[in-house]
Amino acid sequence: MTKLTHKLALLAGLGLAVGAFAYAPPAPAASYVSVTVGTRPPPPRFERVVVRPGYVWAPGYWNWAGGRYIWIGGRYFPARPGYYYNAPRWVQSGRGWRFERENWVRHDRGYYHH
Repeated sequence: MTKLTHKLALLAGLGLAVGAFAYAPPAPAASYVSVTVGTRPPPPRFERVVVRPGYVWAPGYWNWAGGRYIWIGGRYFPARPGYYYNAPRWVQSGRGWRFERENWVRHDRGYYHH
């Protein structure tokens, strides 16, 4: 083997090793604590959205932290073929408001639902 071929083989092996260590398998669904708050969340803030092909806009929302509502700004997620995005939201629950986290829902039909 020539020195150049040997160096290229080592570099390729190193690249494969780094790629193998960098791979992160999908994490199992994380559990979370359900939050119910006695006061209604403020109205959503206006956010200017620019269409970005291949991405889904996740709108901002009010999060409950430290005994008060805190605004979390919107962001883009890479689109996931075969799934649609459900934004986080507050739902009235009895005398309070319950927070439902964002999630991706698989759809088997040939249309995009949302």
